[in-house]
Amino acid sequence: MKIRRTRSQDKILNLLESQKRSLSAQDIYVELRKRNQSVGLATVYRALEALKLEGLVQVRTLASGESLYCPPHQDKHHLTCLQCGASIPLSECPVRDLEEQLHQEHQFKIFYHTLEFFGLCQQCLQAEKSV
Repeated sequence: MKIRRTRSQDKILNLLESQKRSLSAQDIYVELRKRNQSVGLATVYRALEALKLEGLVQVRTLASGESLYCPPHQDKHHLTCLQCGASIPLSECPVRDLEEQLHQEHQFKIFYHTLEFFGLCQQCLQAEKSV
């Protein structure tokens, strides 16, 4: 059964596909308005939720509580500094094999996974030592 998407969902998917970075719902809303593709903020949130449940959008929640969205194929993992909020992407996925193993063992269709390490970046560690 193929799920039909709304025009708003298609607009959001196209926007996310065209970006090299993850976007917040607010960023998506602002960018769509800039492109004269007016969509209400509540509609953006509803569309993102529906796309997430289809496995077409991946969500990452920052330490600040803000959620960022991207297509699952932009699978990035991060080291996130709790002090300054810097987010350093990792070059490869350290758990890709585990994902496949879990899929096989449990017959569980995995849409995406997130992996984030929280701590202090080099600059914040240096600043902490000099205090």
